[in-house]
Amino acid sequence: MILETGVVVAVESDGLWVETIQKSACEVCVAEKGCGQKFLSKLAGKTVSIRVLRNKMSTEQYSVGQSVTIGIPEDVIVMASLLVYLLPIFAAIGGAWLFSGSDLQAVAGALGGLVLGGLVVNLHSVRKRDDVRFNPVLIEEQVQPSTLNFQH
Repeated sequence: MILETGVVVAVESDGLWVETIQKSACEVCVAEKGCGQKFLSKLAGKTVSIRVLRNKMSTEQYSVGQSVTIGIPEDVIVMASLLVYLLPIFAAIGGAWLFSGSDLQAVAGALGGLVLGGLVVNLHSVRKRDDVRFNPVLIEEQVQPSTLNFQH
């Protein structure tokens, strides 16, 4: 499980929105000028908001600005990457192959397959929105220094 620390930016009844800092290897990469990742990360910003399902605790125990640790299973990342990238591509190739009568038909088939693949990915995402097996979950709560009570 990959653990990330983030800050709660919104509280919902079934989960939290947590903002994490996007890690980038640009600082140590030797292909500085030949890669567009550094430019894109500067353009888009360095933070990412993730919807995190609540654990056994209710969401009322969390507040905006609170630091939390979330867990993301590795197999979920791999399967989601395969689904999001490969399914639309294979659907586009299949559509182009099915409608390969002329160039225009092949292009229309490829676009139709791409759209159909995207719709299947979206449907899967909607159906698994609240499934703990396919989403990041809260691992633990970080204690904020201002909330500590020191007794002398």
